[in-house]
Amino acid sequence: MAKPFPLHPKHPERICWGCDRYCAATDLACGNGADRTMHPVEMLGDDWYEHGDWGLAPEPPTADEPSAA
Repeated sequence: MAKPFPLHPKHPERICWGCDRYCAATDLACGNGADRTMHPVEMLGDDWYEHGDWGLAPEPPTADEPSAA
C-alpha cells in the first residue's frame, strides 16, 4: 500500500517526492532522476490541492486552526 501523500509537509525541501519512497533529498535511492522532485506546495503554494483534479481529500483541520463555525 502506498503511503498517504501529505498536503502540507513541514519541510518539503528535505524530501524527494518523485515516488512512494520519499527519500531524503541527498539520497535519491530510486534513481528517479538526477535531482529531487519538488512537492506541489513548493511550486503552487499552500492551496495547491484546491485547484485541479489531484484526487486528494482535504486534510481535517488541526487543533490550532480556528473552526469555520
